Amino acid sequence: MNQLRWDPTLEEWVSYATHRQDRTFLPPAEYCPLCPAKPGGFPTEVPRESYDIVVFENKFPSFVPDAPEPEEPGTALSPTAPGRGAAEVVLYSEDHDATLAELSEGRIRNLIEVWTDRYRELGGREEIEYVFIFENKGEAIGVTLHHPHGQIYGYPFVPPHPKRELEAARAHRERRGSCLHCDLLAEEQADGRRVLYKGEHFTAFVPFYAHFPYEAHVYARRCVPSILTLDENERRGLARALKRLLTGYDVLWGFSLPYMMVMHQAPTDGGGYEGVAHFHIEFYPPNRTAEKLKYLAGSETGAGAFIMDALPEKTAAELREAVERASQ
Repeated sequence: MNQLRWDPTLEEWVSYATHRQDRTFLPPAEYCPLCPAKPGGFPTEVPRESYDIVVFENKFPSFVPDAPEPEEPGTALSPTAPGRGAAEVVLYSEDHDATLAELSEGRIRNLIEVWTDRYRELGGREEIEYVFIFENKGEAIGVTLHHPHGQIYGYPFVPPHPKRELEAARAHRERRGSCLHCDLLAEEQADGRRVLYKGEHFTAFVPFYAHFPYEAHVYARRCVPSILTLDENERRGLARALKRLLTGYDVLWGFSLPYMMVMHQAPTDGGGYEGVAHFHIEFYPPNRTAEKLKYLAGSETGAGAFIMDALPEKTAAELREAVERASQ
């Protein structure tokens, strides 16, 4: 069952996919459903003995292209709708123990090509208004499979966080006549204290207003609305920036850091987003120290107000030093 229910108090859709309760949960490596299928071995989602990068439809999807009309009709105040869209899995490597940080820059560049292809194809579907590319890494985030992989959701609506960001960017352009993200990037580069890596085409930094202690954003230096509009050199530059940041994360405390990686770009709903949407990737590691996690508790979850234990300037200095060490 894939169903949407409207929350009129926040004016946003909530998605229901009850079959996801049965998804595989942290199986032993020899029973990983994302590894290559070996002759006589455990049958997996990839029926071949080796692979490079693989994309397939999620076995336990949050959205499906043919979701029926809900049996529960809802009300005029809280209507329902079918959960039509897409849910795909992207396997980064056949190596069960690898991470995105450990992959070569060339492999990450190939992955960017895959992300671009999926954004183009899914975004061309009538029922999909936002293509959301993301990765949940680590048990602290709640992953159910350790194999290196990300996901892609094709939402039948523009989800709340990107929607608010786009609304703020549009209001900024109307007030000042410029791109909000370009202006933020210019301020971060001029200040310099929170910049982690500055390449020709992408800059990574801890934002002045970080919601997580070691949050980092990777911004395109050219004002482009989506991954689709990056040129060859920019895609190569994005691979380099991601490799630098991710290896820095792992060097920070000497272990593979868990995180959420999310990609923000233009919706595919046919609206005009030039000069409003600015392609960037955000990382939210849950750790506030090597041993302690930043939990989303009462203020963050109930009030929507984040409270931080450390200033971005301090955490950026630590993370920048780790990024520099990792590149030596």
